[in-house]
Amino acid sequence: MVSVKNLTEQTYALVLAGGRGSRLHQLTDWRAKPAVPFAGKFNIIDFTLSNCVNSGVRHIGVLTQYKAQSLIRHIEHGWGFLAANLGEHVDVLPAQQQYGEQWYSGTANAVYQNLRILDEVNPKRVLILAGDHIYKMDYSIMLAEHEARSAEVTVACLEVPLEQACAFGVMAVDAAQRIVAFNEKPAHPQALPDRPSHALASMGIYVFETALLIDTLVRDAANPLSHHDFGQDIIGSLLAEHRAYAHSFKDSCVNMVETRPYWRDVGTVDAYWDANMDLTAVSPELNLYDDDWPILSLQRQLAPAKVVFEEDDRRGLAFNSLLSSGCIVSGATVRRSVLFSKVRIGEGSLVEDSVVLPDVVIGKGVTLKCAIIDKHCRIPDGFCAGLNADQDRARGFHVSEGGVTLVAPGMLGQDIHRVG
Repeated sequence: MVSVKNLTEQTYALVLAGGRGSRLHQLTDWRAKPAVPFAGKFNIIDFTLSNCVNSGVRHIGVLTQYKAQSLIRHIEHGWGFLAANLGEHVDVLPAQQQYGEQWYSGTANAVYQNLRILDEVNPKRVLILAGDHIYKMDYSIMLAEHEARSAEVTVACLEVPLEQACAFGVMAVDAAQRIVAFNEKPAHPQALPDRPSHALASMGIYVFETALLIDTLVRDAANPLSHHDFGQDIIGSLLAEHRAYAHSFKDSCVNMVETRPYWRDVGTVDAYWDANMDLTAVSPELNLYDDDWPILSLQRQLAPAKVVFEEDDRRGLAFNSLLSSGCIVSGATVRRSVLFSKVRIGEGSLVEDSVVLPDVVIGKGVTLKCAIIDKHCRIPDGFCAGLNADQDRARGFHVSEGGVTLVAPGMLGQDIHRVG
């Protein structure tokens, strides 16, 4: 048997991180979705990269494209701790039009345009990951199962409610977990035989034998009718002639302390807000305090957070909230909220059920409820948001279907991204 260490050392991870995430609206006007801050001190991509490092997969390429500068800077500054002298690295692979004059036209095309890196690294297998989901997963378990089955491709999967399955690639498997059918975002998803309320969905996590991956992508690139997408075109085309298996996500979470496997797509404003709010619970489903599986990131050197004043007319209070380094809650009240680094809140303000991104200054007498405040906002004294959806829309703020108000600097006339 090949040791786990050998499996991970012979694996190259490619993280797809070029997407915009347009359903996050103004949160991705100036950054790619994987660069969106999450959970007080991380970026979304930190979860995928931490999974790689914790799993022992330390040869990693991150494919970027849309407004990637902040993402590139984050990776270069926050992920340079790997031992380069041992071949460990996180390489940023910007879109460079390696083949032709087109930018990435699909997930498969993104990998195809970076085949030269596989020639240089020459791994035995390739682990393909999305950089825009929140989850904890031990990829070494999936790799070991892939090797034990002599699989040529393995697809990580989870069971999702049938009414949600149309947003995923849905597969059917035989008794040995070999994939016998795969349909991308079907209008009528196939239910699991033993659980008719759920379907077996692809997570967009794949292990390929390198030779098969290269041959398949070269063939796909020559097909003018292809969407050049792993879900729509690649996986289904391999089932008849190649050994393709499903790997259950829950089997890769056996050593983690969560009560159940945790995976979230935070691709909408409501989903992003919900996932952050989950962390304010006494015992959240996603455990950020697990020393055996740490979430790693760029750590700013900032002073500790503090809550100040204990007087009847100005009292600093924080309940069921995450307060990151550099925060100052000055005679204000914070409830069920996530404050990122260097958030300052003035006297008499109330921040409740809200997500406040880094470097936000909130004035005096402000009320925020069910709101997301984007980075660098300066909230004036007496400001209110999240109390009346119609009024928020009339003022130019984005209000989600779930009633979350998103405020960005441009909406306040604070043009922090102006040119010149």
